[in-house]
Amino acid sequence: MSVLVTGGAGYIGSHMVYELLEHGEKVVVLDNLSTGFRAVVPPQVPLVVGDIGDEALVAEIVAKHKVDAIIHFAGSIVVPDSIVDPLGYYLNNTVKSRGLIAAAVKAGVPNFIFSSTAAVYGMPKANPVTEDAPFDPISPYGTSKMMTEMMLRDTAAAHPLTYAALRYFNVAGADPKGRTGQSTPRATHLIKVASQAALGQRSHLDVFGTDYPTPDGTCIRDYIHVTDLVGAHWLALKHLRAGKASFVANCGYGRGYSVLEVVEAVKRASGVDFEVRLAERRAGDPAALIAGAERIRALVGWEPKHADLDEIVAQALAWERRLDPDRQVA
Repeated sequence: MSVLVTGGAGYIGSHMVYELLEHGEKVVVLDNLSTGFRAVVPPQVPLVVGDIGDEALVAEIVAKHKVDAIIHFAGSIVVPDSIVDPLGYYLNNTVKSRGLIAAAVKAGVPNFIFSSTAAVYGMPKANPVTEDAPFDPISPYGTSKMMTEMMLRDTAAAHPLTYAALRYFNVAGADPKGRTGQSTPRATHLIKVASQAALGQRSHLDVFGTDYPTPDGTCIRDYIHVTDLVGAHWLALKHLRAGKASFVANCGYGRGYSVLEVVEAVKRASGVDFEVRLAERRAGDPAALIAGAERIRALVGWEPKHADLDEIVAQALAWERRLDPDRQVA
């Protein structure tokens, strides 16, 4: 049996591939390489360049590789872009996920793990936010992920499919062994952008909003190391394969750091006092977003191993240094 990883040439997906290999799993990757990179897919792993919405292609992969589980990362993730191009996000994240789910059901794939997001909560009224908080997305990105969760819920009620929908908070860091990391030059992740500023690839870092009701006035987020995140996926897969019930769970540490705290951590790790410019708030940014993360621990026995901001930052910075040092991204 094999695990099909969609988006396996991307940031989180490539880490998932290595996690699966370390547990002796056979893996096949499906990625259209629109934002992914061949170089981060291990050479022994088959890479199929194609679209997750191509049901015939998915059926062919499932049959050829005897796929018993799909871990679905492929999709578009930039919130501001989703506001400008909502139909593109609904196509890429929702319509194509519907095709992937349909292909899985038709082929009899029993296990499905979905890369969801804390954006389904929108602007939560309380922190930490638990899985029982209502859906209230404020962007097409969040809505597109919410709709896929709903499709999985309804499909699992009608067909022999079990699933886990894991709602990520702020994914950060890079593989501790240096094999992969966040490789997209214009990614919007704070730690990556700050690392680029530290390395001189950006002229400065913008901090959006300093008047939030937080200790230092900047937004607070729950940063989860990507290696801990894919470890949660591995445990979720074991849970589903053991015949246990479908579930939804947050993935975060249950504590947050402000934007300025992250900036200081990057300055410490790099030894560079790069320019920081204070800017106006961006529309739709919650003051704080922190995971209520007890469910994932209780259900699958997840215990994070990299829950240290300085470690997260140091490994993200190390990966950034491995990329082309001369490229200018801003």
